[in-house]
Formats: sequence, C-alpha cells, structure tokens
Amino acid sequence: MNLQTKISLKKSSSHLIDYSSKVFLVGSCFSENIGDKLAYFKFQTEQNPFGILFHPLAIKTLISRAISKEHYTDADVVFHNEQWHGFDAHSKLSNVSKEQLLQTLNTRLKETYNDLKSASHLVITLGTAWVYRYNETNQVVANCHKIPQKQFSKSLLSVQEICEVLKSIEAQVRGLNEEISIIYTVSPVRHLKDGFVENNRSKAHLTSAIHQLLEEKASLKQSNSFYFPSYEIMMDELRDYRFYAEDMVHPNALAVQYIWNTFASNWISNEALKTMDVVDGIQKGLQHRPFNEKSEAHQKFLQQLDSKIAEIQDRFRHMTFK
Repeated sequence: MNLQTKISLKKSSSHLIDYSSKVFLVGSCFSENIGDKLAYFKFQTEQNPFGILFHPLAIKTLISRAISKEHYTDADVVFHNEQWHGFDAHSKLSNVSKEQLLQTLNTRLKETYNDLKSASHLVITLGTAWVYRYNETNQVVANCHKIPQKQFSKSLLSVQEICEVLKSIEAQVRGLNEEISIIYTVSPVRHLKDGFVENNRSKAHLTSAIHQLLEEKASLKQSNSFYFPSYEIMMDELRDYRFYAEDMVHPNALAVQYIWNTFASNWISNEALKTMDVVDGIQKGLQHRPFNEKSEAHQKFLQQLDSKIAEIQDRFRHMTFK
C-alpha cells in the first residue's frame, strides 16, 4: 500500500556539488536550513551575508550592490528603537553604532562579491512575492525593522516582475562568474501573516516566474539553471501537520531532514555522499560525551577519531573540526 505521493526527481548528470564546489546560498530561512546541513558535512559554503532575505527584490539588491561595489553611506540607514538599521538587511545586523553598521554592511558586500566570483553554485530560495515599500523614500525594503506599518505600502510582485528580477540577477552574476550553476527553490515556509489566500498567490507567482525563466533559458539551450522542489515536497510528500513546528508554519527538524536528504541524493555527487558518511561519523564522535574521560577505552576512541580527522583533512584542506 502506497501512503504517500512522491515527487519524481532525476539526479542531474552534471553540475553536481562535491567537495571542490563552493556553494553560496541566499534568500529565505530555508536557504539557511540547507546551508547549515552543507556546513555540518564540511562543504565549502557561505550563506545570507545580509541575513534572511524573503523576496526576490531584496536578493537582487544585495547582489547588484555587491557586484557594482555600491557601498552604503549615512543616507542608507535609519535610526529606530535606539538602533541603526539598514532597510536592505535583516535586523540581526542592526547596531547601536551607525559607523559599525555601515562597516558591517560594506564588509559583507565585499565578501559577497568575492564569494559570487568564486562560487560554483548559487542556491536562491524565494520566500514571498509580497513586498513592502517605505513611503518616505519609495524604497522596497528587505526588512521593516518594526517601524510602524503605516509608513509602508504593501504590494504583490507580478509573475513578469519576478521573472525580470531573476533575469537581472542571472545576468549580473554570470557577468562576474560565467560558469556558475544556479539552483532555484521556493521556501516551504508558509507566510500566513499575509493571509492564507495571499500566501498561495505569492507562492504561485514565485513558482511561475522561476519556470518562465527556465523555459526561456531552455529554448535558448542554456542549461546551467535549475529548480529544486522544496515547496512541493513539503506540500505533497509531507502534507501532515506532524511535519510542522509548533507554529504550524515552519517545517520541523524531521521535515528539514527529509527535504535535505532529497536534495543531497539529487544534487550531491556519489563520491561526495561517501565522504559525507565519514564526516558524519567524525561529527558524531566529537559530540560524544563519555562516562569516564580518563578511561582507556575513551582514550583509544579519541586516538582513532584524531586519526580519522587527520586523514580526511589531508584529502580536503578546507575542512576544520572543533
């Protein structure tokens, strides 16, 4: 008896991620879920230098400013609730010091430029098509920083608008790094604060725009952009509230692990999957807490663990273990 509808996926024959790959992840919080998994297995990754970015225009702003080296100045920050904020960045970057905030933003722009230039893969996770525009400057913001909502106007990006944003992102990134592979996905997190119908409209616009872009690229025989169905896996394979966190909005740890396993089996090379097993064994060994730290058995265990770490670090010089 089959109690689940499975999404049929075929492993890519090229552009796979391995331990020589450099993966840059940007977008909604689900990009951090995948990024954290890649980091655990010691892949070379960087993620969300400006914190979580929910909508396509916020991602475009980060990438555009990084590539054009358009630094932030005093005019780009705002003071609210005793902190300085950048409308293009998440609140976790906010600071009581304006100078420190600007330094952080500009440092991370430079790092983003370097990361995009050297990346083999760019993973873009789109969370919502709803955007907020700051009325005073008409700027579309990445984060409202708890400034009163009456100071913003809310609107839904059309499919065509999103598609044009994604085209702009691709053009800029490939102008810097022609060989990069781009993987798009739509976040499985439901943005129910927008409303149930509004969330479905938003996700539909994101999905339609991505596939419109991919179809246009396919017609031009350009095959280095892809789609991974995170949202569809959550909605169709895991359609049960036992796969949600207590807020009934975010995927729980089991769901994240399930989607990660699907991503890994489809996007990570077979050789790298074998190495992941070794790394996982080391990570679990490092987390092990013995009953008696001075016992002979534990000392032998530590020696074997050190030997495994030395062996894998000899193969992959970028790996470090705490």
